[in-house]
Amino acid sequence: MKCLLAAPKQTEKGLVDIVACTSEICFIDGESGRLVYRGYDALELAEKSTFEEVAYLLWYGCLPRETEFRAFLDGFTGSMALPMETVMILRMFPKAATPMEVIRTAVSSLGHWDPDSGNTGLDACLRKAQRLTLRIPLLIAAHQRLRKGLEPVKPIPGHGIACNFLYTLQGRIPDPLLTDALDVALILHADHELNASTFAARVTSATMADIYSSVTSAIGTLKGPLHGGANMEVMQLIDEIGRPEEAERIIVEKLRNNKKIPGFGHRVYRCEDPRVAVLREHARIITTHTGTTKNFDITSEIERVVLEQTNVFPNVDLYTASLYHAMGIPQELFTPVFAMSRIVGWTSHILEQWSNNRLIRPRAEYTGPTDLVYSAIGERPH
Repeated sequence: MKCLLAAPKQTEKGLVDIVACTSEICFIDGESGRLVYRGYDALELAEKSTFEEVAYLLWYGCLPRETEFRAFLDGFTGSMALPMETVMILRMFPKAATPMEVIRTAVSSLGHWDPDSGNTGLDACLRKAQRLTLRIPLLIAAHQRLRKGLEPVKPIPGHGIACNFLYTLQGRIPDPLLTDALDVALILHADHELNASTFAARVTSATMADIYSSVTSAIGTLKGPLHGGANMEVMQLIDEIGRPEEAERIIVEKLRNNKKIPGFGHRVYRCEDPRVAVLREHARIITTHTGTTKNFDITSEIERVVLEQTNVFPNVDLYTASLYHAMGIPQELFTPVFAMSRIVGWTSHILEQWSNNRLIRPRAEYTGPTDLVYSAIGERPH
């Protein structure tokens, strides 16, 4: 009998280079090292724009005019408070709960108290995207303070997401130099095409699940150490090395033992990740400003040795470690900070998926047996 379902013609482990959809959101040129958001070079946006303006660009497809942007920012101001019920949930988590576990569960809970809950219209979903973008940083900061025995701090109206994150985390107005550097980092992490968490968000949204379910899928995917967490591993490596003079010996030894050096290599880029140069310079400036240049010097030595010993280039995680550390952000929050930036990309892809939706249902190449015969339980061989 002729099979009506043909097997896939091509299989690639990890779906390497398999095109899964068309998108107008983000373009990565892995050969020449370019990252483009909606037609704009991400490096130019990092230099001239703000994270909030980039969010508008990714959601609406164009840069806003002045009146549009003012109205847009007013929408952020209206979403500044965490629901009281969500704060109660944050207080209930055990101290052993990791920040990524907490964010995953707390974000899922936010959907229950969203005033647009159940409304699937585009305007409502854009409002939800705004609320998520503002509230994820507040969740991260509130939980971190609670687990340290401190009370959450309310954000300041009229201040940007980067400023309010540092303020609600640390309880003091942050240095503008740190705020600007964090804003740049958020822009450069805002989207990166079909990475694992974004693809997870699109798969979930393609079932017509709500935006909170789709974002929760993305956060759960980011929690996996093969996707998120590399910058935290870089910081751990910096601590292990301790002094710039020790970097070469330790890195060479790790490479000889075939150990992966965090902060290097990428599935798409065949050259240096274009975001590295910007973050390297900001890390240099901020570590000098805060007196933590040792971490930057160790990172520079790690980069030098790896480039001399291998053909593997640094990626976006390498210099964010010393940068975030210099800002006073704890290591365990490095991946949550990734989420508070990438929420803009996740929600942009969710909205794009819904604009021309089809259930995502790939095939698998079956490699198991097909002709086994059932036997009674007492007759089966041991």
